[in-house]
Amino acid sequence: MFADQREKLGIRLQKTTDNINTLSGGNQQKVVLAKWLAANPQVLILDNPTQGVDVGAKEEIYDIIVKLAEGGMGIVVLSSEAQEIIRLCDRALVMYHGEIQGEVSGSTMTEHEIMKLATGGISDAS
Repeated sequence: MFADQREKLGIRLQKTTDNINTLSGGNQQKVVLAKWLAANPQVLILDNPTQGVDVGAKEEIYDIIVKLAEGGMGIVVLSSEAQEIIRLCDRALVMYHGEIQGEVSGSTMTEHEIMKLATGGISDAS
């Protein structure tokens, strides 16, 4: 089972007995994702899924998330990075001080609009 996930997710390691803490940040994230996927979830909730990983690993993780969504899995992404939200999400609810400040999607899903809402501003799209 892990061998399948290792291949699908592109997990790079020397041998399968390697400790997770010896792997790069991106490969550690992918191992954790593989463990979650082993439970065959219908929905994944990902909190800052690429925090602390290099740019190359970020793109690999983004590709994995997009493929899972295209395969029908529900994905909820919590992130403080506007570009991550734009890259991964069809729509986003933006919060300010614990309250939903607004929703963005389509042409309103821009970094400018997300940051405006995230800092307490009012949406131009309202």
